[in-house]
Amino acid sequence: MTAAAIGADAPRRVVGGSIRRSRRWALITSYFFLILFAIFFLVPPYYQLATATKTSEQISNQDTNPWLPAMSAGQEGLNPGGANAGKANLAKIKKDSWLPAAVQGFMANISQLMNDTDFPIYFRNTAIVTVCVVIITMVIAVPAAFSLGRMKFWGSGVLATGVFLTYLVPDSLLFIPLFKVVGGLGLLDSYWGLVLVYPTLTVPFCTWIMIGYFQSIPKELDEAALIDGANHIQMLFRIFIPVALPGLIAATIFAFTVSWAAFVYPMAFIYSSDQLVLTAGTITSLVKADVYQWGMIMTAALLAAAPPLVIYAFLMDYYIAGLTAGATKG
Repeated sequence: MTAAAIGADAPRRVVGGSIRRSRRWALITSYFFLILFAIFFLVPPYYQLATATKTSEQISNQDTNPWLPAMSAGQEGLNPGGANAGKANLAKIKKDSWLPAAVQGFMANISQLMNDTDFPIYFRNTAIVTVCVVIITMVIAVPAAFSLGRMKFWGSGVLATGVFLTYLVPDSLLFIPLFKVVGGLGLLDSYWGLVLVYPTLTVPFCTWIMIGYFQSIPKELDEAALIDGANHIQMLFRIFIPVALPGLIAATIFAFTVSWAAFVYPMAFIYSSDQLVLTAGTITSLVKADVYQWGMIMTAALLAAAPPLVIYAFLMDYYIAGLTAGATKG
């Protein structure tokens, strides 16, 4: 090989090595921050799970490690409140010594929640409110998004922007006028009042998501459908809803999450225990003055988080696709 050929190949090797080093450092940096953020976001759920396996006595014990689940087999003081409804189940759990201590503590807290508190009522009320709000939201948001995104008319762009801007108004400003509205309708201290006010949070954002997704659909579909004699209602149900299914699922998940986890409105509008939902009911029933029943609070939070977690686990790809389309189109 001549000297000229060697000299020409040397810069190429240097450039290739530099690119490989840059990629390696980029990969190392990416993994470092990925691990850092994973720790940051996974520590609270782990601490919540560890706390849910303990009794109030174990949590208040300064000699135990707060970052570890229940380690001792004894379950003394599982029912500090003195309620009788859960004593039989707690005794049965205590006899099952083959179970790990953490599992015994978690089952004991669940037993207390189900027997000594109104947690099942809160869960039922939340499910009813969430299903109703999701149905109302989608019935309003889908036709609104279709008309604003595909049926161009004077002021449609301004109206679409105004719909989204209403979502930016915080709950802390809305609950006062909505309190007067709900009171005037006679729905105070009733979870049906939540069915009325939650769509003020879900409809604007879901409409915005669906507008972006409808606008991403090629216009040739509209033209082909009009040539075939379809009207706008037929176009919506036979073409746009099937094609925009990821956006529809994303909007549904968002409406479900907001309805399931809302806190301000239940605390402001509902007072009776039989009408409370999970977010407000858990706090009011498990926090008495300065006494916090942390074991049951964390257990209730885990049970309340289970339905959204399952939905996100199975529909995460659709949710990301719907949010991406809604954020980049329109």
